[in-house]
Amino acid sequence: MTPRPAAALPSAGTDALTAVLFGPDFPREHAFWRRLTTTEPFRSRTSTTPDEQLARSYERLRLINRSLDSAARLACDVRALTAMHEWLGPVDPTLATVAGIHYNLFLGSLLDHDSEGRRDLSGLLHMDEIGTFLCTEVAHGNDAAEVETTATYDRARDGFVLRTPHAGAQKFMPNTSPVGGPKSGLVAARLVVGGTDHGVFLLLVPLTDGVDARPGVRVRRLPARMGSPVDHCLTSFDDCFVPRTALLAGPQGHVGHGGEFGSALPSRRRRLLVSIGRVTPGKLAMSACAVGSARVALAVAVRYAGNRTVAGPRGTGTVPVYAHRTHHGPLAEALATVFAMSLLHRRALDRWEASAGGADRGTAERLVAVAKGWITWQARGVIVECRERCGAQGLLEHNGLAELVTGIEGTITAEGDNLAVHAKAAAEMLFSAPEQAVDGVRAPGDLQDPAHLRGLLVAVEALCFARARARMGAAPSGDALGRWNAGSGAALRGVEEHAARQAAEAFAEAVAALPEGPARERLAEVERLYLLRQVGRSTGELLAVGRVTAEQVRVWPDLYEKAAATVAAHAPALVESFALPDEFFAGRPIAGPAYADAYDDPDGPWHRAAPVRPAEEAAR
Repeated sequence: MTPRPAAALPSAGTDALTAVLFGPDFPREHAFWRRLTTTEPFRSRTSTTPDEQLARSYERLRLINRSLDSAARLACDVRALTAMHEWLGPVDPTLATVAGIHYNLFLGSLLDHDSEGRRDLSGLLHMDEIGTFLCTEVAHGNDAAEVETTATYDRARDGFVLRTPHAGAQKFMPNTSPVGGPKSGLVAARLVVGGTDHGVFLLLVPLTDGVDARPGVRVRRLPARMGSPVDHCLTSFDDCFVPRTALLAGPQGHVGHGGEFGSALPSRRRRLLVSIGRVTPGKLAMSACAVGSARVALAVAVRYAGNRTVAGPRGTGTVPVYAHRTHHGPLAEALATVFAMSLLHRRALDRWEASAGGADRGTAERLVAVAKGWITWQARGVIVECRERCGAQGLLEHNGLAELVTGIEGTITAEGDNLAVHAKAAAEMLFSAPEQAVDGVRAPGDLQDPAHLRGLLVAVEALCFARARARMGAAPSGDALGRWNAGSGAALRGVEEHAARQAAEAFAEAVAALPEGPARERLAEVERLYLLRQVGRSTGELLAVGRVTAEQVRVWPDLYEKAAATVAAHAPALVESFALPDEFFAGRPIAGPAYADAYDDPDGPWHRAAPVRPAEEAAR
């Protein structure tokens, strides 16, 4: 089927879908960031050196801080933090990185552990110094509980001495260079009091004065990394002294005036988790970056596809490249994925906020982690697809897609590498979640029924975890690692299917919440395409257990093609619900109909009048 361009959604329909994507409080949560990122300081896409780009990102960070009514309010509001990342991520990935570190990991942690206001944060809130976060080390990444930097209590001076014992204990990748101005950091270190190691805590440490590292601190720039430039460094400590008040205290522990240690938590691991609790909102921020970046990539690709013309079938002249199934099909799939990513992100954010102080906090935290991995991986697929659909134009930096392609890689690794995060979730779900039964043969359901398709996703998830448990059970006993290795592949697939199923449930809730009308129809069409694609990946497994029939497997491709064509016909209108203002595309030539004008040559021969030939002169 060739999609015919459909009429734009009525404005009320577009607004309704915007609320689906961004949440019902879009004006309050997103309007500020939407407006800010279209102003001139954020629109410049002029090619510069990496160092100039880095300096510009820090200048933008200070501009943001001056524009806020309260830096503390932003740091304490997870919804505001994630909204910031949704808009900064596609505009300036470096800015999103340093802003997330400063407001969430740094200021957020300070405020979380200083509820009584005993520490003067006024200078940090006014950005006299930029904040950073030093947790991972060369030899320790996701195993943060094993970091080896030490903070030893010195009773005579009533403070702590920080030391880096060997090369592997250097803090790895914090943005600690003097670029951007003076910096302070929260350093994760093993707290040693009276010769006893009490586990890993955070301490506030001045790092640079804007020119050089402070006494006892050594900073060395790491080699350039792929993607947007960030001043990642190796940072080490050589008898660096900080006062006792530098320790971020709380239920995880404190050191009294007499040098005695106390803690409400007997577990050292639990003390660490409380200390670095801001990593979970950081995962939500990474999901938001990925969602925002995928939306922009898709919007650019859909716009370009409607303006770029190619030769059509013989005798038909030219047609937009979007008219071809080979072009609009992948973009329709990407559209369904972007909606699923957005809805899963909102679901994880809502669950996290609702679980504050509740018994289901752990479950909500796991959903945040699972969603971060799934969303950022899906975003990579969408962004790469959109770049390819824009051909050579997508490779040019001024069109904005190349930066998104490399930028998403950092998001996948930040706040916990995706594979490690999903492996942890897989272990928890295998050993703590109740085992789901995989139903046997039953009457085939209707493949046009979203509820039935969601049920098939539940079955696929259960199959994966059942396979993992069976493989682990068949492995030799007494070898814990061997048993985990036997089942981990299937368990990781189960986590992926769990994320896909959570997105499907979020889709169902969003469709049900809309009133009858065009917006609900469009969203239901996108939902159908998403479900058919997700379930279609597992039709063989479902056929084997009798959940689908051979005839259903045979007709599946036709149902999918019809769903893709329907979504493709409405893609331009659906992209309008991303609420991206025209100013957002001003620096991206291929996002406009006159993209070729960006390559015009004012001195080109086509701008000069054609010379008059002698015969033409004589005829006059």
